[in-house]
Order: sequence, then structure tokens, then C-alpha cells
Amino acid sequence: MEELLHYVWKHKIFPLKTLRTTDGQTLEIIDAGLPNYNAGPDFFNAKIKIGGTLWVGNVEIHLRASDWFVHGHDHDASYDSVILHVVNTNDCLVNRTDGQEIPQFRLECPETVKLNYDLLLKKEKDIPCAALLSQLPQIMVHSWFSSLREERLYEKARLAKERVLKHNYNWELAFFITLARNFGFGLNGDAFEQWAEQIHPNAICKHRDDLFQIEAIFFGQAGLLSKVFDDEYYQRLQKEYSYQKHLFGLKEIPISRWKLLRTRPYNFPYIRIAQLADLYHRQESLFSKVMEAEKIEDICDILRCTTSDYWKNHYIFGKESTIKEKNTSDKTLHLIILNTVIPFLCAYGTYKDNAVMIERAEDLLDKLKPEQNYITRMWQNAGVKPESAADSQALIQLKQAYCDRKKCLYCRFGYEFLSKHPE
Repeated sequence: MEELLHYVWKHKIFPLKTLRTTDGQTLEIIDAGLPNYNAGPDFFNAKIKIGGTLWVGNVEIHLRASDWFVHGHDHDASYDSVILHVVNTNDCLVNRTDGQEIPQFRLECPETVKLNYDLLLKKEKDIPCAALLSQLPQIMVHSWFSSLREERLYEKARLAKERVLKHNYNWELAFFITLARNFGFGLNGDAFEQWAEQIHPNAICKHRDDLFQIEAIFFGQAGLLSKVFDDEYYQRLQKEYSYQKHLFGLKEIPISRWKLLRTRPYNFPYIRIAQLADLYHRQESLFSKVMEAEKIEDICDILRCTTSDYWKNHYIFGKESTIKEKNTSDKTLHLIILNTVIPFLCAYGTYKDNAVMIERAEDLLDKLKPEQNYITRMWQNAGVKPESAADSQALIQLKQAYCDRKKCLYCRFGYEFLSKHPE
């Protein structure tokens, strides 16, 4: 039943009357937000009006309002960003960690949705034009793929240039922030970006020769040195960070920003931060080096990193584990190249009016292996197999920019499908 409520909310299947919160305030749903498939609130970046006041934030959906407490959200700061709690049964009030009450909206699932449950879910998860794809001329498929991958590449490059502009054309800093964000691998991406924004560039430059001092700054700024542990290494980091914090006027982010639920140990923020500390300890002018490298192997050699000895038998502070090297894998490095290096190559090439750099970005896309995620698997089940990262990026762009937004008329596949199924 909760899955149905998600469907109704996502597609704004609301009654044709003035919507109101459970306490009687008028409610307008401007944007239902983006579905979140990981830990945290169910929908991100929703935009709503409550009593005439515009709110932007996250939405959580439950069958019963009391499920908020059953799931422990009242003690989880990750849910403090929720601006509306959507429920089918309003059996209690809910609150954030500071006790502040959260507005609620009682959403009923229409009978038509209930009756067509299986059909609706199938349409939601499948690609409507899947059966048609194998019948299309290959030249049309390749032509559309080429346009899609270019769309996605230049969109990523645009976001990179926006970050550069935000930081007064400091390409090195903007690259560091983007790299950090992508070390979060989706689930902790926002937290890593916020963390990187708080890292003082001078603090890295001044202490580049001392890995321990970089670790102290990195872990301290992440808010991960705010607890009490009977651990010598941890206590040394705390002491060092306290000094650096005073010296540079540093301010850490809340520890609640980090998510460990549904995260593999290798992707724990502790390990990724330790790897970034190692990388910036070993590499100076990282952006410049990466922009000059021409081969995937050369870029991997520059970006490859490990951790200090402490993390060989730890995944978190204060708890030992089996000894294991925590090196960045080729798969991880390829994802970093795809999501960080290539967009910056394109952005910098455009900024410098350097066609060679833009061509190198496109060439790297062609040479990287295709991504493996739920979107590419969906297309593979429909008979479309990506041969390179260029293809998988095209398929992701197609799904997110066209399929999800129901822009079939603007899609070459969708147009062919609709012309053959006018009903």
C-alpha cells in the first residue's frame, strides 16, 4: 500500500479540491520532488506552499503517521529537512529532532489506482517503447545515442563551470569539491560536497607533506572527531584538529550528514575521506596533472590512492576489523574519471576554446567500460546493450531527461512509438 502512495504522490494524483494539511492549512504541491532510492526521506527537493508560505525540502511518506516514530525518524537528523509528512492514516503528530512539529497531509489512494495496481506498477517500471527498439534502424539508434551523450556531457560540463564561477575561477578548488562529491557515490554526495566546501585550501597546501595533519583536518571538518573514543589514533587526531581549527578558523559539518545505512563498508565516509587525504598528500596541482593526462591508465595512476595504516584494520573509528588494504579499485577510478575528470576536461576545453581537450573528453567516454546500474540494466532487459560509457551515459540521459519526464514527443524512440500507437 505504501508503494501505491509513492506512486500517487509522484504523479500528483490528487483530488480535484483545495488540498489542506491535517491542521487545516491550504496546501499547494508545486513540485513533488525526486524519488530517493537510498536511505533518507522518500522524495528530495520538493517545492510546496503551506498557508501561502513557500517551502523547499524533502517529503516522507508512511501508511500511518505513527510510523515516523516506529522508524526512529524523530531521533534522526537526516529527517530534519522534511517539510511535509504524507500519510494515509493520521493517527498522531510528528516532530523533528528538536521537537518542532512537521506539517502532515492525509493522502488517499484513489480506487482506480488500487484496481489497476499491477498494471500501473508495470508501466512505472518498464519502458513503454521497449518492443519497438529492436525494429529501429541502427543508424537512427546511433544518431540518437550520439545526441544524448553530447547532451549529458555538456550538461555536466555546465555544472562544473558553475562551480568554477562560484569559486572565482579557482579550477583546482572546484575540481576538489566535485571530486569529493563523487567520492560520496550518490548516497553521501551532498555531504561530501558540503564537507569539501568547508576545507580551507591553505590548510591543505601548508600541510601537504604531513599525511596525519591532512587527516586531522579532513576528519575534523567532517564532524567525525566530535565523539569520545578510547583510541590513541583518534585522540591524536582530535588534538591536532583542535589546533588547526583554531589556526585557520575552521568549522566542521554536522556528523548527522553522513549515511552508513545501505552503504558497503568500502564506501563508508571514513574510508573515502582517508583515501582523499592520501591523494592530496601525494599529489600537488591535481587538476593540472589530470587535465594533461591523455590515457585512462595515466589518469588512474594519478588518482589511485590508499589509506594510512590505521584504516587497514578499521572501517570506522574505535572498532578493529580484519586487516585489508583499502585501495581505490579500477572500477572506482573509472567512475571518478567518468563523473569528474571528463566533465572538467570538457568544461576547461570550452573555457579555453581548446577543441583538443573536448575531443579527449569524448574519446575517454568511448574507451571507458559501460556503467552497471539499475538504469542500464533496465535498458539491457529491453534489448539495448551499451558498449561503452558513452552508450551508458546516453541511456541514463534518455531515462532521466525523457522517459521520467514523459517527454516522449521529444525522443526519437518515443516519437516512433507514439506514431505507431496513436491511441
